[in-house]
Amino acid sequence: MSNRRTFVRQAATVTAAAFLPPVAKIWASPEAFVSRGGTNPKGWYDRPMRWAQVGFAEDDPGNYDPQFWLDYFKRLHIDAVTLNAGGAVAFYPTKVPLHYRSKWLGDMDTFGSLQKGCRALGMNVVARTDAHACHQDVYDAHPDWIAVDEHGKKRKHPSDPDFWITCALGPYNFDFMTSVHEEIMKMYMPDGIFTNRWAGSGMCFCEHCETNFHAFSGLALPHTLDPQDPARKQYLVWHQHRLFELWRLWNSRIQAINPQASYIANAGGGALSDLDMKTVGELAPTLFADRQGRSGVMAPWANGKNGKEYRATMGNKAIVGIFSMGLEDRNRWKDSVTSDDEIRLWVMDGVAQGLRPWFTKFDAKVIDPRWLPVVEEVYNWHAANEAYLRNTRPMARVGLVYSQQTATFYAGENARAKVEDPSLGFYEALIEARIPFEMVHDHLLDAEHIAQFKTLILPNIAALSTAQCRQLQAFVEGGGSIVATFETSLCDEWGVRRQDFGLASLFGVHYAGKTEGPMMNSYLSLNKDAQGGYHPLLNGFETSVRIINAINQVSVTTEGPSEYPLQVVPTYPDLPMEEVFPRKGAHGQVGAVARSVGRGRVVYLPGDVDRTFWDTLDYDQSKLLRNSVLWATNEPPTLTVTGKGILDVAIWSQQNSMTAHLVNLTNPMMMKGPIRELIPIDQQTVSIAVPSDRRILRVHLLVARQDVPYTNQGDVIHLEVPTILLHEVVAIDFA
Repeated sequence: MSNRRTFVRQAATVTAAAFLPPVAKIWASPEAFVSRGGTNPKGWYDRPMRWAQVGFAEDDPGNYDPQFWLDYFKRLHIDAVTLNAGGAVAFYPTKVPLHYRSKWLGDMDTFGSLQKGCRALGMNVVARTDAHACHQDVYDAHPDWIAVDEHGKKRKHPSDPDFWITCALGPYNFDFMTSVHEEIMKMYMPDGIFTNRWAGSGMCFCEHCETNFHAFSGLALPHTLDPQDPARKQYLVWHQHRLFELWRLWNSRIQAINPQASYIANAGGGALSDLDMKTVGELAPTLFADRQGRSGVMAPWANGKNGKEYRATMGNKAIVGIFSMGLEDRNRWKDSVTSDDEIRLWVMDGVAQGLRPWFTKFDAKVIDPRWLPVVEEVYNWHAANEAYLRNTRPMARVGLVYSQQTATFYAGENARAKVEDPSLGFYEALIEARIPFEMVHDHLLDAEHIAQFKTLILPNIAALSTAQCRQLQAFVEGGGSIVATFETSLCDEWGVRRQDFGLASLFGVHYAGKTEGPMMNSYLSLNKDAQGGYHPLLNGFETSVRIINAINQVSVTTEGPSEYPLQVVPTYPDLPMEEVFPRKGAHGQVGAVARSVGRGRVVYLPGDVDRTFWDTLDYDQSKLLRNSVLWATNEPPTLTVTGKGILDVAIWSQQNSMTAHLVNLTNPMMMKGPIRELIPIDQQTVSIAVPSDRRILRVHLLVARQDVPYTNQGDVIHLEVPTILLHEVVAIDFA
């Protein structure tokens, strides 16, 4: 018994290494940037620039017009297509036992026929399967394949009562779906298989999960979401291990039949993603960001954020952005059509940040055709400018770090508020400041991976290992800078609270033993320096006395040579009105720390200013976050854009050119769509630093389709963009 337990503990330790910092891969040069996500993309994966998906409904066989789609694909210059093949419903003549065939299929081969037509047009074809649901006959034959809730009850499908929810981690996926994938590969030899909802529909308590988890950990499945519970912590590690095991199984079986194909998981994303993005980046030859549109309070830059998060571990591998033309909402109107301008803005922000477009259509019968012209318009522009969209690397000098281990082990079920909201707040502040930036995964903080950046931003990256803290220390001592907020580095990689910040020597402060908040009616007063002036962190505040404080703050004590531009005004009553005044003798701690360390700079904000800004959108906090980044970065910018409005900007290099993307987000529906109409902004002044060893042949605007005059000052060119309706791209052609 003791030997078995020893093995289990060792296995858990090895698997947990997925959360720890990785071996370095360089990407400072274009060639090295390609290698950041693993090996160079080979085969067909980098070829397609424009994608389409037709998701057959069960009644499509014999009831839709395949020639319509082939003609549409041709007009749109589609390079690759994904077609529904099997899983929940088979659209081909399957012989796998219990593989449910469409009742409309008869003797037809809906998948096979359309994929043959796409092949004739020179397109790559990926087969789509769905693994999350099955019919009653599967339940009857293998009830152990069905997902079980925490009360021990088999799970019916919440939307379609004819289906049952399957367990992702047991024989249904490992045995049955493996057979389905092998059959599809042998019959059609597609370029890959892409699976929807393959990772499950929430936690499963079936007999296979109970047995396998116990064998892994020696524990019973947890009934808590607390990441510090020993069983929950082991479950999070095991769950990820099991899914990657499934990914590798499917990939090996696919490549045994067609070595040029791959399993391409519907997986990935930011800090809230279930699967470690570093491992995803190593496994995936390409990846599809399944963020089909926006809902609720969401800015259109969220699509570009998808591209940056994926690129943080994928490097220069092709990343494709899936979008739908429908209204994205929890009520799931899947046959709806949203506004043309909403489609345009969502897609173009993704393109600006490196995504290749993929439209998805549920149901091959076009019920509402209003979306067809706008998608054709967007794709035709994309095809005409393809050479300027095959980017070799981004040229941003600022990196915004995201941390899955912080979300998983520090925040748990509160990850959206404690981890995602600070990141969104800083993201919005950078958008407003028009600072080009990339996302950085916290498992890729080694010197070679972050060589591109002058400044790294740590928005409440609370869970950092000792090794990660050392990497950040070396980054700053070598000339890099960091801006950090709130509880950054206050926990180890497992979310266990430290006695002091792991980055205390960089911050120049120590943890004083408590975190305060939510704080009502607290402020930050402005401090003058010894010469009677204000620190650059306070640019734009010179006529102010104080600004609002964050909602939560870490209590700190100071140490070492630093500047403290802001001082906390402690909370005082906000009611009754007669008592709304600061109390004499109430002295608050420092509200901001700015210091030089080695050859770099550090800004530490003890409050959750970024999270508070996302909640309030207070302009003063936006300026404070902007000023912190500008002071820390302390170098001439690669791209500067001045003018009225809100722009999402990006700067890229290609083989023989550079491009600056300017996406116009200025709209009353910016934070909550759909967009009613695009509102143009007037003249923008653009300055771009160009490599000193390249000779400029031409500067032109890709949307306006015109050359633009420019002036040189050293290695910087200056030009005017007269107006921007949706999107403009400044292209610089080199000899």
